[in-house]
Amino acid sequence: MWGKLEFENVSKKYGDVLALDNVSFTVESGNFFSLLGPSGCGKTTLLRLVAGFEMPDSGRVLLDGQDITSLPPYKRPVNTVFQNYALFPHLSLWENIAFGLRVAKRPSQEIHSEVEKMLQLIQMEDHAHKRPDQISGGQKQRVAIARALINKPRILLLDEPLSALDLKLRQKMLFEIDLIHDEVGITFLFVTHDQTEAMAVSDRIAVMHQGKVEQIGTPVELYEAPDSSFVAAFIGDTNFLDGIVTEHVNKDYCVLKLDGLPDVLCFNDKQLNIGDFSHLSIRPEKIHISREPPAPHALHNLLTAVVDDIIYKGDHTNYWVRTGDYRISVSLQHKRFLLDEVPITWGEKVWIYWHANDGYMLKRWHAADEHLTQLPPEKVGGSEEEPEEHEA
Repeated sequence: MWGKLEFENVSKKYGDVLALDNVSFTVESGNFFSLLGPSGCGKTTLLRLVAGFEMPDSGRVLLDGQDITSLPPYKRPVNTVFQNYALFPHLSLWENIAFGLRVAKRPSQEIHSEVEKMLQLIQMEDHAHKRPDQISGGQKQRVAIARALINKPRILLLDEPLSALDLKLRQKMLFEIDLIHDEVGITFLFVTHDQTEAMAVSDRIAVMHQGKVEQIGTPVELYEAPDSSFVAAFIGDTNFLDGIVTEHVNKDYCVLKLDGLPDVLCFNDKQLNIGDFSHLSIRPEKIHISREPPAPHALHNLLTAVVDDIIYKGDHTNYWVRTGDYRISVSLQHKRFLLDEVPITWGEKVWIYWHANDGYMLKRWHAADEHLTQLPPEKVGGSEEEPEEHEA
């Protein structure tokens, strides 16, 4: 199978800004692979290097073992789907899709056959003779994908293709893009800053931060076993508790001494030593909340707290509770609704607790990540999104 992509020690600067810092990784053939990270992390620069729109300052890009670093875009077996669709407004959808084959001077019979196949793939046979201004944004995106696929590229590059769509349409298009990938079977390289999009469709994800790849893994690996505090905070929501390892318990566990809170028990998968510092990451949905203390359990961590804020979201409620100097996020899934049940409300004293196996210890963190836990005058447990900036 074609479509194996390799980055070898790739670096790129724009003036004084280091967009990519010695990046190396491999995208296997046929993968739906996402480049995920905040604006300015370098993900779009990587995509442009593959497309041939940019050249690295150092390093190589290989496709199926061939060095394509210096090849011009038109000689590369890749096609790109852009944010703004880039359809020709004066051509019908049929002619938009056929454009690449016409430029390649393919026989008329082949063009007709291939365009009809693409229209079936994107389920738009009935719209073939409309112009782009006569269809919806989601339909335009499907046409753009068909036009990119008709030349049979080894890799399809998708540059934030859903950013111009509203939430419901993005969700629908994600499902359709995933189906198209399953149907055609080629490598998809998908750039997004939206972790929900990446988690929904990807075989593997590279999380990028400040020009480097922080971690590569499946969606489950990144969510349940992050390598760093940045990955833990960027993939979903989490709470951080900072502490020092003071004791080992039964080989598998350790005690973490927290500032201003009772000690907590943690599964010591990182094999941290006594005296080591750790971020303890706890996802909001792993934490239980109740008015009454739960039954004692040897592996439960139990804290008292006061409800600081409540956000009802339909399928779940997010509680912000304050304990010591920490403000912790707790997510309560709504499995059953009872009209006569009195919900927990603002200002109430509550108990929060979680199993020692559900807290994930992080030994490594970056100075740039200190804002995740050091927000004076109080410590904040939950992660928050930051404003978008222009992508490098």
